[in-house]
Parts: sequence; C-alpha cells; structure tokens
Amino acid sequence: MTLASDLVAELTRRRLTVAVAESLTGGALVSEFVSVPGASAVVSGGVVAYQTELKHTLLGVDAGLLARHGPVHPDVAEAMATGVRDVLATDGRSADIGLATTGVAGPDPQGGHEPGTVFVGLAWSGGARVVRLSLAGDRQAIRNGTVSESLAALDRWLAETRE
Repeated sequence: MTLASDLVAELTRRRLTVAVAESLTGGALVSEFVSVPGASAVVSGGVVAYQTELKHTLLGVDAGLLARHGPVHPDVAEAMATGVRDVLATDGRSADIGLATTGVAGPDPQGGHEPGTVFVGLAWSGGARVVRLSLAGDRQAIRNGTVSESLAALDRWLAETRE
C-alpha cells in the first residue's frame, strides 16, 4: 500500500474530507490522492493556482501579502490551505482539511528563493501549520519530493489528532 492509500483509508474511517491547492506541484498532489480507489469519498478536489494572481483571485490569499512577500512564503502556503477549504466546499460545507503547496521547483531561483525552497500549508477548522522544505535535485525531483512530503505532513497531523 502507498501512503496515499493509507491516507484515503484513514480519512474515510474518520469521515474527513481534504481539498488541495497547488502551485509548483501542478496537480500532482491531488492526482496522487485520486489514484486511490475510493478517493472520491474524501477528496473534495484540487485547484492549481500556478500564477501568483490566481492565489489571490481563486484562493483568497491577501493581495498585500503577495505583494510584500511573493508567492513563496509560509503565510501564503497557510492562506492557500485555508482558502481552498472554502473554495471547494460541497453542499455548503467546507472541506475538513486544506493542503497546499507553494515553492520553487527550478531550475532558476524565484523571488530570491533557491530551487527546492517549498512551503506546505495544512489547515483545518481548529488551526493551521506550515512545513518548510529544503529539497535537492532537479525540477522533477523537487516536485516529487513536495508531493511525498505533503502526504507525510498530512499523515503526521492525522496521527497527532487520532482519537
């Protein structure tokens, strides 16, 4: 079994939903979830907000925050994770968990950040957290590592909040 299948099983058991907002991963994170049979019971959907402006217009990230810090910032990751919960609400109910990725996959630096600088945001009704990653490798390795580390971040949170 994969970590994604374990997460889908645990989310199903706990009747929790997850919504995903992605930038550098370009849909790969939500794709990892939906590759698992039965994921439709827990995955609300995914938003790929690759362009900075879409982080504001689609996900509600504060325009001032983006202007001050750019898209590669821990507060942006948190705001993306928080915003996607509501953006992908179903039947008037926000997703239980928002999971978001933003960072630099390379090959060139962006906004003063080196390739491999990534922030993973995780938000739920009781709060939020951000995991900072410093990944190595080429563009694809950084994107793959971001997906793996995002799943691991959700897994850790689920373990911490297990009944």
